[in-house]
Amino acid sequence: MTVHHLLDQPHHDGSELYVPQGTPALGDVVPVRFRVPASGTERALWVRTVRDAEPRMVQARLEHTDAHERWYVADIPVHNPVTTYRALLDEPGGYRWLNGRGVHTGDVPDAADFRLTVHEPAPAWTSSAVVYQIFPDRFARSGVEREMPSWAEPADWEDEPVARGPSTPVQLYGGDLLGIEQRLDHLQRLGVDTVYLTPVFPSRSNHRYDATTFDHVDPLLGGDEAMVSLRRALHARGMRLVGDFTTNHTGVAHEWFERALQDRSSEEAEFYYWDKESDLGYVAWLDVPSLPKLNYGSSALARRMVEGPGSVIGRWLGEPFAIDGWRIDVANMTGRYASDDFTHHVARTLRATMTEANPDAVLVSEHFHDAAGDLTGEGWQVNMNYSAFTKPLWTWLVDPATTLDFLGIPTTIPRRDGGSVVGTMREFDATVPWKVTARQWNMLGSHDTPRLRTVVGDPRLVEVAAGLLFTYPGTPALFAGDEGGATGTNGEHARVPMPWDQIEAGGGSRWDARTFETYRSLIALRRSSRALREGGLRWAVVEDDALAYLRETADERVLVVASRAPWSGVALPRHLLAGGRAERLYGEGTLDVADDALQVGGDGPGVTVWRLA
Repeated sequence: MTVHHLLDQPHHDGSELYVPQGTPALGDVVPVRFRVPASGTERALWVRTVRDAEPRMVQARLEHTDAHERWYVADIPVHNPVTTYRALLDEPGGYRWLNGRGVHTGDVPDAADFRLTVHEPAPAWTSSAVVYQIFPDRFARSGVEREMPSWAEPADWEDEPVARGPSTPVQLYGGDLLGIEQRLDHLQRLGVDTVYLTPVFPSRSNHRYDATTFDHVDPLLGGDEAMVSLRRALHARGMRLVGDFTTNHTGVAHEWFERALQDRSSEEAEFYYWDKESDLGYVAWLDVPSLPKLNYGSSALARRMVEGPGSVIGRWLGEPFAIDGWRIDVANMTGRYASDDFTHHVARTLRATMTEANPDAVLVSEHFHDAAGDLTGEGWQVNMNYSAFTKPLWTWLVDPATTLDFLGIPTTIPRRDGGSVVGTMREFDATVPWKVTARQWNMLGSHDTPRLRTVVGDPRLVEVAAGLLFTYPGTPALFAGDEGGATGTNGEHARVPMPWDQIEAGGGSRWDARTFETYRSLIALRRSSRALREGGLRWAVVEDDALAYLRETADERVLVVASRAPWSGVALPRHLLAGGRAERLYGEGTLDVADDALQVGGDGPGVTVWRLA
């Protein structure tokens, strides 16, 4: 059995074992702690902070030592809204740095330094939330007859979604909000507690990102009354509702854009970018003619969209709709065009409006790549975590024979080893404050991606992926249908209708009841463990085919072991087990307690979770 683990390295993160919880204010002094194994050779531990863009060194004091590790503490003044820091270990022959990416023998830039921030994190409820994404047209029909619009191509509920071509945005199945309300028992049986709806505004597409107005709900979905009824039904069950909004663009048929076209001297004409050199005459998001881009150089636009309780953002947070937050579509592009960059101003304004309307509302950005520059904590609270979670996990679990494109990269999804995967996850996690990492929306797929089941192929690897989703730091978010093994080759093809006939029958070709029970069990597991919801993250094992990490709070230590194939196993330090035996919380893997080690078996594929203390 291999004797190789990563727990002989110094460690720090932003969880309660290392940083006092709560949000500091400017001028506060925060004691931050560092864990160093007893095998370390450090003569001293210093903390390098940056104050007004100039580095300073603070010596840490030895607070506690035992046979296994030493704990240091350093007092960090919060002089700037975001205070960065990293540890220096003074060792014979030189020094090493410890930052969010790990331990380094050479000098490193500041990008991955730890961060203290005076900005409030996402609301506390998000640490225990499990988010369920619904694409309204494809979830459930209520049975209420509604006339199909002229732009639509009606589809039967059993039809396969069109994957490519002009029919993808206009294929309409007729799901509505009352249909969702009628199926809330399914959500509660699964264990989710937060519904995220993709847009509900009137539009000329099935996805509704091309809104024609922001003033009311699409009558095809049941109108405003159906939205109010759904929200009330969710709240009555102790559940929440998050909406989806396009701050970056409107639809070409939006009432503002039509007014702008009719009268170029109107206030609405200031809301858009105009381009005389373009065949369209206006700037369209990613050159999609149906989506004219908004120009936040207009203060009137900001007032209409994001500023104050009367704005679109504010109005939907108040009664009678009273939704519990917003996910912002293409947040990374909002306010950015050529030399214009209003993004941070828009995000701060939007955040202030939400805080005034409902301090407990969540603000989530969509950003498919490096979001570090936009996630300092003062604007968007968290991001849909494609870069640090979805994409690296896909590369570890992908079917080697896949032909699927890799989310905008002109190649198929590559298959990578555990070291590359964890390196990518740490690379992106380290560039944002821990308070962001701890509540990022982690996903295994969404309405914009292929389905997980299609990516990995093997149902056993679906379980491994779900095991990681529900045990990793962050807020788990799943796309409706993943819990039943839904398939799809791209975002459009993945928007499959829920097969309610098979769900009610206990399974079928389009519904895997065993996968549903896997998701249900893992959600219950997460709810049963504070460490899985709030704990820090220490990587314990990174092998080609196996990953293991510890989630730890002051009162609990949980070990998660995931493998994509059989592997050699590992011996972990015996002192991790505080008590007579390890308690298996999930899975079939083995863990034998010896006098000097915890022997973790090398079975796979699979995921096993143990409570060690």
